[in-house]
Amino acid sequence: MSETKKVLFVCLGNICRSPIAEAVFVDVVSKQGHTANFEIDSAAIGSWHVGRRPEHRAQSTMKKHGLAYSNTARQIKKEDFNHYDYIFGMDDENIGDLNSRSPTGSTAKILLLGDFDPEGERIIRDPYYDDGSAGFEKCYEQCVRCCSAFLTKVLAKEI
Repeated sequence: MSETKKVLFVCLGNICRSPIAEAVFVDVVSKQGHTANFEIDSAAIGSWHVGRRPEHRAQSTMKKHGLAYSNTARQIKKEDFNHYDYIFGMDDENIGDLNSRSPTGSTAKILLLGDFDPEGERIIRDPYYDDGSAGFEKCYEQCVRCCSAFLTKVLAKEI
């Protein structure tokens, strides 16, 4: 794989699911020796948390699994739809929002991350309003499965 692939993970606020997905994909890509071939980031649909670090339970989950993360939340912008090759939403609402914001003629493929889950869990549910951290752990596990499967397909040039 010679050309750089650009991947953006998007959720509602960019403090729970999308930072976890970003960190997981960075880890998966790194472990397979393809770091130089990918540009990876995450963003929010809304602007509520712009400039903030991920939610403390998301940070704890990433730390528990040895994932480094130093980004802060940002909102998706029009230019992202032509800069990135793949933009992943975490649920159907994210996909609807992304499709409605996508400028005419944009080049990014808008995809549901859960469509790559070999266990068939299509929706990465937002754990923000959960008590405790179980939802964040589930999000992490789903992201590992989905990101690994996506990377396999990209490297095989199936997508």
